[in-house]
Amino acid sequence: MSLAASAIKNKSVTYFASFLVLAAGLSAYFSLGQLEDPDFAVKTAKVITAYPGASPEEVELEVTDRIEIALQELKQIDYLESSSQAGRSVITVNIKPEYVASLLPQVWDELRRKIRDVTASLPVGTSTPVIVDDFGDVYGHLIAITGDGYSNAELEYYAKAYKKELSLVEGVARVNLWGVQERVIYLDVKETQLAKLGISDATIENTLKQQNMIIDAGSADIQDTRLRIAPTGEFLSPEDIEELILRPTAADSIQAGGLTRASELLRIRDIGNIRSGYQDPPGEIMRQNGKPAIALSLSNIPGVNIVDMGIAIDKRLKELRAEMPVGIE
Repeated sequence: MSLAASAIKNKSVTYFASFLVLAAGLSAYFSLGQLEDPDFAVKTAKVITAYPGASPEEVELEVTDRIEIALQELKQIDYLESSSQAGRSVITVNIKPEYVASLLPQVWDELRRKIRDVTASLPVGTSTPVIVDDFGDVYGHLIAITGDGYSNAELEYYAKAYKKELSLVEGVARVNLWGVQERVIYLDVKETQLAKLGISDATIENTLKQQNMIIDAGSADIQDTRLRIAPTGEFLSPEDIEELILRPTAADSIQAGGLTRASELLRIRDIGNIRSGYQDPPGEIMRQNGKPAIALSLSNIPGVNIVDMGIAIDKRLKELRAEMPVGIE
């Protein structure tokens, strides 16, 4: 082979190698992850159950142990960690390392079925167990919504409207709200007045719970028609609470110094004032340039290009702004 032919051959190999490197570089560039934090799978979930009024020992025996026994039937579980506090049970579920991210949704579904099965055996007064399994979600977009001159409730209303619409944008997996102020109803009473009337805090709490409880009242068959019986009396406004009749128990009356008070009919408005407001102190506070705000956190479906998703979100936001009232930004 002549020197010229060898040089041409070496140059061709060099060009081909350069082309391969260039092609690989371009392919890698367009497939690079564009999230600030990469997607990752957290193989841990928490099962949180409230048992108001129970001691740590009662929570351990009546709630935590029963849930743990049910969860131990799952073959995917590596180990469990539990904490039983006064009125609250927290169980941390850790999945075996060999279960990859694609299998976790099925694992969480099986876990939820186990929890549903054991819920019926939990004591009366126990809340439905809450399962938290989204520790690995990465939120690539944060949007703050402010409302000049709007109340917290009105701002929450428009934030939920944005959440509903942005959840439909292509590539969006979920939208969470942060900074929402929890609305509550306050009953302001004086302890001295309650003691004088022979009423305890527990009596007021139980009366309110029983009055506003939704129950199945059954049905009535009239010839060929079955009519559902729907009891009335649920609270529709704070004013309804004021008119609720409160009857002290015999135990309350004995503590007050006489059984005659047990026969007296009292209304809530006779012992205190009802007012609506927000949880104080608030659990979350969100500010945008010093203004009260609510944040929308958007996560993407795994594998979606976050930049393309952002362009789609911006486009939808422009459309939504035209439908929102003046002051909502």
